[in-house]
Amino acid sequence: MDLGYESEHALGMPSEQIGLTQAEASARLISVGQNAVATHSAKWPIVLWRQLHSPLLILLVISSFISYFVGEKTDSIIIGIILTLSIGLGFLNEYRAEQAAAALHSRLRRTVSTIRDGVAKDIDVAELVPGDVVNLLLGEIVPADIKLLTVEGLECDESILTGESAPVQKFAAVSEEQSVELKSNSLALMGTVVSAGGGQGVVINTGARTEFGRIAIGLGTVAPETAFQLGLRKFSSLLIIMAGGLTSFIFIANILLHRPLIDALLFSLAIAVGITPQLLPAIVSTSLAKGARDLARKKILVKRLISIEDLGDVEILFTDKTGTLTDGHLTFMRSIDAQGLASSESIKYGLLSTALVMSSGESGNPLDQALWSSPAAQAYKARVASYKRVAALPFDHHRLMNSVIVENDSGRLLVTKGAPESVLPRCKEVLDTTNQVLVREFEAGGRVVAVATRVWTDNDALTAQDEMGLELIGFLIFRDSPKDDAGDAIKRLEGLGIAVKIITGDNPIVATTVCKALGLAVTGVLTGSQIAVMSEEELEAALPSTNIFARITPEQKAQIVKAQRTHGVDVAFLGDGVNDALALHAADVGISVQGAVDVATDAADIVLLEKDLNVLAEGVMEGRRIFANTIKYVLMGSSSNFGNMFSAAGASTFLSFLPMLPFQILLNNLLYDTSQLTISTDVVDPEQLAGPSRWDIAMIRRYMLFFGLISSAFDFGTFGILLWGFHAGPTLFRSGWFVESLATQTLVIFVIRTRRSPFYKSRPSLTLLLASFAIVLIGFVLPYTPLAKPLGFQSLSGALLLSIIGLIVLYLFLVEFGKKQFFINAKSREHLIKRARPHRHMRRRAGKFPAITH
Repeated sequence: MDLGYESEHALGMPSEQIGLTQAEASARLISVGQNAVATHSAKWPIVLWRQLHSPLLILLVISSFISYFVGEKTDSIIIGIILTLSIGLGFLNEYRAEQAAAALHSRLRRTVSTIRDGVAKDIDVAELVPGDVVNLLLGEIVPADIKLLTVEGLECDESILTGESAPVQKFAAVSEEQSVELKSNSLALMGTVVSAGGGQGVVINTGARTEFGRIAIGLGTVAPETAFQLGLRKFSSLLIIMAGGLTSFIFIANILLHRPLIDALLFSLAIAVGITPQLLPAIVSTSLAKGARDLARKKILVKRLISIEDLGDVEILFTDKTGTLTDGHLTFMRSIDAQGLASSESIKYGLLSTALVMSSGESGNPLDQALWSSPAAQAYKARVASYKRVAALPFDHHRLMNSVIVENDSGRLLVTKGAPESVLPRCKEVLDTTNQVLVREFEAGGRVVAVATRVWTDNDALTAQDEMGLELIGFLIFRDSPKDDAGDAIKRLEGLGIAVKIITGDNPIVATTVCKALGLAVTGVLTGSQIAVMSEEELEAALPSTNIFARITPEQKAQIVKAQRTHGVDVAFLGDGVNDALALHAADVGISVQGAVDVATDAADIVLLEKDLNVLAEGVMEGRRIFANTIKYVLMGSSSNFGNMFSAAGASTFLSFLPMLPFQILLNNLLYDTSQLTISTDVVDPEQLAGPSRWDIAMIRRYMLFFGLISSAFDFGTFGILLWGFHAGPTLFRSGWFVESLATQTLVIFVIRTRRSPFYKSRPSLTLLLASFAIVLIGFVLPYTPLAKPLGFQSLSGALLLSIIGLIVLYLFLVEFGKKQFFINAKSREHLIKRARPHRHMRRRAGKFPAITH
């Protein structure tokens, strides 16, 4: 396929120089811009627009302007001031949350290996420009559109662009001066993944000029909706329906009562604004930002703030064994022959493939590193240095082995090393004692690598079909010790209602041995070969009784995760390798670690700065803590707001005056919401952290009606006391109800925030306590201040104050009693249905190419 790429910068590099000079690169960066298709910087206009785009607010502002021009200037100005304060408060908190997210995302910078001034160096991927020469390594995401100069078994997964799952083999371009109409097999395209081998090439296009960039930008920057966001949206829809019904009823009633049209409109709109928790987005953002900062201190970075909530929903965790259950530090222990006797031959031949990788400047895999740096290997390095590599066939996760052809004065030799299960079937002869040796080593928990050879007499081309007719030399034994605290971490996760399951490429006996050593009860083991012959239904049926999956391919990891999700549970996957990317994408929550390969970090929602299950447990608890505090505000806000507005609607039908002026309703709402901004600091009861929680819209609706009507009943009690006990006129009536309604809806948080007895068995945070009582105090004091007259208030007598305080205390006791009855009769939670997320992977991958902000 001809792609027709053109770039005036990409071709014609000086022949005496490989790559660009720093001066050339800087000039081109100014010319073509950063290599970015996304930005994570906080943009205040966007945040401000989110505060202003509410149709209710717009209608209220328009009505306020009309009110100003028809003579009610004072009312209009007060409404304007209150709306400005409300919008400013929401903007300030959301913008600070956006800044916190941007600061955290900046810690996830990605670098790329390029050649500048003739020297290999790592630079930020955003600084890559056309003409840069880039090294491509296994597991990396291709950072730009690159014309390939040299390749070594290079294959790229281009499914992000084409939808084709099979990796595409790549070849070097015919010459550096090749036509700009490049064939796709000599291009590595931005956003694709190096799935095998490696290579080097020159950048021809960056950022939005690439095919990936055009697609990603075309999709926009809106992130896919999470289950938490879906719950918020459903809740908002519920409130809109309630607000619409009440507003219409009030407006019609006031018109029928022959009240001025503008007063009726302003009052109705104020009721609509009052029933909606205006600061809910700000409270959610503040909670998430605080949670993200707390998690960062606990060595967890979130790529999207909303992912914290999803982390709290996790019920099943799939994780690799290496680095989570074990130390992750491989140590070479010894070398044995096929009969289990000590032998140095395996070291020599193992080094022949390993050394040639290590000496080329590449890091090699952890097994290669452990062997190369071991004391036992030092005596053989000089001996293997006389060999020259002729060809290589890199390791992949299907063959589970790598091979090289080497030669010296004695001739050529094919050396293969890899998983015993893969190498032994390719050997000409395997003794019965060899299998017994392997079982013994596996049961001891060792990582075993088989080494085999054969004389090479064919041409220089090496394929997987050539890895046959081998002679088994022996085994290399490595050790990765179990972590001291891994057993406690597993118990901690289980205490949070999370089942831990192990998916590993290691041998099933080794995995079982390690799990038993850590106290993880083994309920069942499945191997990749068994899963390969299972139907989807059989795999789904086997999952509840299986918690170890061994010798699993990358595709099978994703298959297992998808099958587990069919059981209606939220699944997390923790992985850091190339072979984990598919499963990370398939999981509800993908978790990677700092230093993981690009493709794993790209696929993850959460990045751990330390590969530790205890760290992950902290993240789960934080997610549940944030959800619990958000739900507190939702339950309290919906019920008390509904109660107050229902009372206002009812009172307006029998009073000869408005029960509360429009700007008094807005002021009440602003003060109440301000006190709840501190709800993110509240203490959460242990039982609320013990398991995942989800949105239950049906329960919220019942809660709103149940407690809203209790609140409204006390409002009508206040009306009765004001009208018949104190013969209140409009100003006194509004003053008394303002004080009572603000106090009840603010103080009720201390009852609603826990299912325990408030204060006695569950104490709120000091910040929430002080903020709430401060707002109640402001409400009581306002009628006695100079602001009382412009706000339409008057002072209250001592007798009236005592009556209101008595009603507030009685209300709180009744709500506490009602709370216990409500939750005794509460039905089971409503579970949200998983929905497909279109272009989810493309948007995730686009986040790997952010602009640098200064």
